[in-house]
Amino acid sequence: MRHGKKINHLSRKTAHRKSMLANMACSLIEHKRINTTVAKAKALRQFVEPMITKSKEDTTHNRRIVMSRLRQKDAVAELFRDVAPKVGDRPGGYTRIIKLGNRLGDNADMAMIELVDYNEIYNAAKPEKKTTRRSRRGGTKPAAGAAPVAKPAVEPKATKDEEE
Repeated sequence: MRHGKKINHLSRKTAHRKSMLANMACSLIEHKRINTTVAKAKALRQFVEPMITKSKEDTTHNRRIVMSRLRQKDAVAELFRDVAPKVGDRPGGYTRIIKLGNRLGDNADMAMIELVDYNEIYNAAKPEKKTTRRSRRGGTKPAAGAAPVAKPAVEPKATKDEEE
């Protein structure tokens, strides 16, 4: 059972895991997409999304928090300068994980993790969603045995007396 196990340890000690996730997050911020295993991609998503949320508000305190986790000055600068304005209106879900199949050497499940707002090809293909509302009660359809009601094709014009 997995009682109380919130994070995937990825078969690494704490220092190695934190360093690996920091390096992967810096690569993701720099290149906007990286290929890795599915388990690492899911762990990276939990690591990087809170930092992107912090970067929306550019304060010294938020910069120091992100810098303590990422440990690369260039990545922090790019996160606050370029990435944050692009995702400013999004309420979360800044990354997308796309499964790619298995790696040839060890048959590990591979995935591509990318920043959602930087894939113009994928975002451009999506049309605007139409909001349609329809009744599911069946009140508009006639009953099975009832004869259809004929509506007049043209409404009769009102006479002069009825207009006044």
